[in-house]
Amino acid sequence: MTHNEAFDLYQQKIATAATQDMVLNMGPQHPSTHGVLRLELITDGEIVKEAIPHLGYLHRCFEKHAEALTYQQTIPFTDRMDYLASMNNSHAWVMGVERMLGIDQDIPKRIEYIRVLVCELNRIASHLIAIGTYGIDIGAFTPFLWCFRDREHIMGMLEWASGSRLLYNYIWIGGLFYDLPVGFEERCAEFVTYFKPKLKELNELLTDNQIFIKRTANVGILPLDVAINYGCSGPVLRGSGVKWDLRRIDNYSAYPELDFEIPIGKGEMGTVGDCWDRYKVRVDEITESLKMIEQCVERLQKDLKRTTDFDPRAKMPRKITPKAQDYYMRSEGARGEVGFYFMADGKTEIPFRVKARGPSFNNLSVISELSKGVMIADLIAILGSIDIVLGEVDR
Repeated sequence: MTHNEAFDLYQQKIATAATQDMVLNMGPQHPSTHGVLRLELITDGEIVKEAIPHLGYLHRCFEKHAEALTYQQTIPFTDRMDYLASMNNSHAWVMGVERMLGIDQDIPKRIEYIRVLVCELNRIASHLIAIGTYGIDIGAFTPFLWCFRDREHIMGMLEWASGSRLLYNYIWIGGLFYDLPVGFEERCAEFVTYFKPKLKELNELLTDNQIFIKRTANVGILPLDVAINYGCSGPVLRGSGVKWDLRRIDNYSAYPELDFEIPIGKGEMGTVGDCWDRYKVRVDEITESLKMIEQCVERLQKDLKRTTDFDPRAKMPRKITPKAQDYYMRSEGARGEVGFYFMADGKTEIPFRVKARGPSFNNLSVISELSKGVMIADLIAILGSIDIVLGEVDR
């Protein structure tokens, strides 16, 4: 469908709305749209007949930046797509360039384990925001405070490692910005010990809360075939009951050597693929990330222990000029499949073209399918369960 055809279809929907219908704007100022998203609703009283998402209020210009900067210079801009889990974005970008250069097998194991460690810490921090803000959307304020309190520990650790709290520029092509600070592994182990009982308390407060369950179970049911057809990935897809996780499917970095499960929606409180299932997948993923962090810390303290001669930049190429090729690299971000399609001309350090795949864009596109015939209050629950970040939707 061309842009003009889509616009004509949109105008037709608005023009053919019944006289008793209302056309309402939810966002971009609405606090539950999680950023500058505008949802145009055609409603019959409290019932949503159609939800039309409008983008364009936060354009990152990422792909245009990538055409004007070298591969290394673009890494800070990958951080600004999904800014709540930016380590995962830069990890995908860096792995793609390393594979184009043919140096992906030369990366030292310590670097690979550090990359996985910081990515899983960032995944937990991202999921804590998703859970906390989802609680606020439904009307629970205390979980939000608890989640941000525990996320602060991770923010402090990642700032200690990279010098930045949110946009890290830590994972570099061929290595890292710097080795982990002395004592970082011990601090991670302390965090895991501290956080496990806090996660149990969070489950008692929110996950098993009867009001929360009634607001989310059997609401926004996403059938598996619809999720696949819309290109959904991450917790949104796994919430519909399929074990599709690129950390297992593609076996990249140090993930093949780690023991972890892939949580999926099981319809424990309602129907498989409902809002509660998507929420629960994120909660269970935090538990699995904690297991991976423990394994990474153990190896980094034993057989991959730091040495005085270890240089995290030793494998960084002096000049990053891949051979002329088209290459697609993907990884499992906090919200699903983060992908970069590179077109290298083989002559310069600047890619000829880059196309980014933001998982939130595909996940958000299913909102029109999920919102037909629901209450306006349920639409808030559905949107919160998708967990979008506008930086990668409107990249």
